Amino acid sequence: MSLEKDVMTQMKAAMKAKDSVALEALRAVKGAILLAKTDNGQQELTEEEEVKLVQKLVKQRKDSAQLYREQNREDLAEPEEKQVEVISQFLPEQLSEAEIEAKVEEIIAKTGANGMKDMGKVMGVASQELAGKADGKTISVIVKKKLSN
Repeated sequence: MSLEKDVMTQMKAAMKAKDSVALEALRAVKGAILLAKTDNGQQELTEEEEVKLVQKLVKQRKDSAQLYREQNREDLAEPEEKQVEVISQFLPEQLSEAEIEAKVEEIIAKTGANGMKDMGKVMGVASQELAGKADGKTISVIVKKKLSN
């Protein structure tokens, strides 16, 4: 089932349950899908494009929640975090930090990287291989840690 159909099914359930936070998050996903389709002028998005779109929405909400927390606005941060939970269900299974570290070590060995000067090369490969399965920021932190040792 495509992301759009999943979102519509979830929206109907949220409407019936009168869950306004979930409904708002699902409407944001639906809107982003429609916008992406009209921008590209295509009928359907590829699975890769769908994952990138959902990751972007999750990242936006996490960043907003963090900003609100820094400004001591719990009343605004909580709905953002709840929306992250709702939107995250459309992402593929996320890798644990240990799994990411193992993959990064594999990539470093495969590319022959040694030192921070090779970070760009490692990040390029890691970002492609772990796309949708791990957050770019987490990958970056782990790559830096592994290359600086």
